Amino acid sequence: MRFAALRAPWYKGYLAGGSLMMGADHVEHAITYFVMWQLFESPVLAGFAVISHWVPQLLFAIPFGALADRFDCRRLIQLGAACFMLASAGWAVLIATNTLEPWHCVVLLILHGLAGTFWGPADQLMLYDIVGPKELPSAVRLMATGLNLGMLVGPAIGAALLFTVGAAWGMAINVLLYLPFVIYLLLVPYDGHSRVSDRPAAARFRDVLGVLREVPRHPPILAVMVLQALVGLFIGSAVVTLLPEFGQLLGLEASGLAYGLLLVAMATGAVAAGIGLEAIGRIRVSVRLAITATIVFAAALVVFAISRSFALSLVVLVVAGMANLTSSSTSQAIVQLEAPPDRRGRFLGASAMASNGSRVGSGILIGALGSWLGVTWAVGIDAALLLASAAVLLALVLVRRRRMETRHTAPVEPSEPEALGEN
Repeated sequence: MRFAALRAPWYKGYLAGGSLMMGADHVEHAITYFVMWQLFESPVLAGFAVISHWVPQLLFAIPFGALADRFDCRRLIQLGAACFMLASAGWAVLIATNTLEPWHCVVLLILHGLAGTFWGPADQLMLYDIVGPKELPSAVRLMATGLNLGMLVGPAIGAALLFTVGAAWGMAINVLLYLPFVIYLLLVPYDGHSRVSDRPAAARFRDVLGVLREVPRHPPILAVMVLQALVGLFIGSAVVTLLPEFGQLLGLEASGLAYGLLLVAMATGAVAAGIGLEAIGRIRVSVRLAITATIVFAAALVVFAISRSFALSLVVLVVAGMANLTSSSTSQAIVQLEAPPDRRGRFLGASAMASNGSRVGSGILIGALGSWLGVTWAVGIDAALLLASAAVLLALVLVRRRRMETRHTAPVEPSEPEALGEN
C-alpha cells in the first residue's frame, strides 16, 4: 500500500512535528556555527561542535532507551525539545548581550547533543505505537524522509534569519519552531507503550549494558547494527564537512550556488528515495536490502572521491543519499520489529549507539587520512573499506541463510527402532 503510515490516525501530525523539530535543530546549527567562527575562529571549537553532537549517542543512547521503555515517551520527547529550546534561548541571550565565551559554547553544545539523544529512542517507540508493526517500515521511511527534509530546509531558514533579523533574534525565533510539536504531543493519545501489555521494571545499570550481550541472540539486529556501525565509523557525516575542499578540486571556488548544490545533494537524494519508495508501495524490509543499499552508498562515494566532474559528483551524491536513507530506515525497521517488546527502547538505544556513536571515529579516521594523503584519498579509502566490509557482511548473511534453509529442508533420519521395523 502506498504511503501506508499516513492512514494511521495521528501519524500525519506526528510526522510534521518531528520534521519541524529537525528543521529547528539545523537552524541552530546554521546560526551558531557561523557565530562561533566569526567570534573565535577556533578549529578546536568547531571540532568540538561535531564531537558533542555524537558522543552523547555513544555514552547515553542505551540508558535513554531504557527510560523510553519505562516512561511516557511523549514526555521524554518534550523534555528533549525543552533542552533544545533552552539551548537556543541561551545562545540568543548570550549573543544579544555580547557576552558569549568559548566555555558557554561548550555547555550549550553539550546540552544540544543530549537533547538529540533523549529524543531518539522515544521517537522510535512512538512510531511503533502509532502505526503498529504492519505499517512500521512505511512510518520509519516517511519519518526519515521528513527529517532529511528538515535538514534541507533548516540551514536555509537559519541563513535567512541570520542575514535578516540577526543571530540573536534568529535564535529567539528558533525557540518557537519547537513549540508546535511540544503542544501536539499533549494531544496525542499514544504514549509509546499501548501495544505492550506489561511495562518493564526499572532498569539497573548492569541490565542496561546487558542488552549488548543480548543482541547476538537476534542475528538480524546484530547484522544491521554492525552494518550501521561500519557506516558511522568509515563515513559518518565527515563527507559534508569536506565538501568545501572537494569544491576547490572541482573548480567551484567562485560559485556559491554550486557549493549549495553539493551541500544539499545527499539530503535531496534521501527525500527523493523516501517519497519514491512510498510511492512504489509496500517494500519488504530485510537485512539483504539494508546491506545492498549500503554497498550502493559506498560505491557512489568512491566515484565521488575520484570524480573531477561537477555534474557526475552531484549525481553520485544524490544516489548516495538515496541509498543511505534506504539502508538506515530499513535497519531501524528491522531493529523495531525484531526486538523484544518489553526492551525495544533499549535495543533502539543500542542501535543508535552503534550507528551514531561510531561517527565520532569517522571524524578522526578521515581527518588523519586526509592530513596524510589528502581528502580525495581519505574519502576514497574509507568508502572502499565500507564497500568491502559490507560485501563481506552480505556474504556472511547469505551463507547463514543458506545453512538455515538446508537445516530446515534436510530429511529427518529415522530412529533405530523405526529403521529396524522397516526391514
